[in-house]
Amino acid sequence: MTGRYRWSGGNRVELLVQGERFFPRMLQAIDEARETLLLEFYMVSSGAVADQFIAALIAAAQRGVKVCWLIDDFGGRRFKQQDSDRLKQAGVQVLRYNPIRLFKLDGNLARDHRKLMISDQRTGFIGGTGISDEYLRTIPVHGALAWHEVMLQVQGAVVADMVQLFSHQWIKSGGLMPDIKPANLERQGDALARITEVQGLKIQQIKRSFVHHVNCASERVWMETAYFLPALSVRRSLRQAALRGVDVRLIVAGPNTDHPWVYHASKRYYRRLLQAGVRIFEYQTSFLHTKLGLCDQWVSVGSCNLDHWNLRWNLEANLEVVEPNLTDTVEQLLMSDMQRSREICYDQWSKRPWYQKLREVSWSLVCQLLLKIR
Repeated sequence: MTGRYRWSGGNRVELLVQGERFFPRMLQAIDEARETLLLEFYMVSSGAVADQFIAALIAAAQRGVKVCWLIDDFGGRRFKQQDSDRLKQAGVQVLRYNPIRLFKLDGNLARDHRKLMISDQRTGFIGGTGISDEYLRTIPVHGALAWHEVMLQVQGAVVADMVQLFSHQWIKSGGLMPDIKPANLERQGDALARITEVQGLKIQQIKRSFVHHVNCASERVWMETAYFLPALSVRRSLRQAALRGVDVRLIVAGPNTDHPWVYHASKRYYRRLLQAGVRIFEYQTSFLHTKLGLCDQWVSVGSCNLDHWNLRWNLEANLEVVEPNLTDTVEQLLMSDMQRSREICYDQWSKRPWYQKLREVSWSLVCQLLLKIR
């Protein structure tokens, strides 16, 4: 599969599950930075987590680190102006991606949904988190359970591609990149890795790569996603894989979700998948926000849900990895998540009440109407 970024070897990649693990690692990387810090996040909300990052970034700027933070304007709508001002006064460069404007109409729909951070061109983080209290279990948010999320910590040659990905969007958003020293290409581990991306309808590499690996899979295709409104090519490849005997399993968000209408609309896809032999699990213990793909030994982690909306409007970034230890870790996580899920069986599914079917059809029509927006 072709794209702007190629596979590179000698990387070290570690899966970090839940905010209790990845936030301290990210803050540690900020504290250790001496040259540059590059951040690009969709969801940024004022609160306890944001306060920790603000304090760490201000301290970094005060010791001479060049700090650049690109925040999506819609995703950052709960990030208070006073918090942004604190950062700017300390010398942190903060830019908003695609500011919401009344007369831009459908131009407002294009969002930067990426979640990544790079420290000194040596250590990167990529996955699905936001800088927000929802991702930390020790902080109750409106009485809800914390969102189930993962990030990858990355070292090695692929970090240079993360820098390039950030740089392209930062400059396009009106920022000036700090002087970047040549990346350290020394071997850090045994992982093959590459960045894949989505730029609305213009670049669909994440989807094409996923479909390719599903079509080539011989043993298993396990997928975990927060919003299950998959593109036609994704649904078709999943069905075909199951029909040829591949172990295909989907873990999707259950009733604990921030978008109940998506939860109901997604049901329209269950019937044909179940009939083809795809196993579907709805996560129960909290809101499942992870975006994970496992095809045989290939792993993909990042921001993209492979849904219609992400693929039509958003900027997305995933990291693909081939490395046995990471594959085993992801397999164990997905098996654990299945145990925290309710499996949907076709016989039971086909007997669901009429009002549930009506609700599913209604929200499905709403989704289709939204997709007709130009």
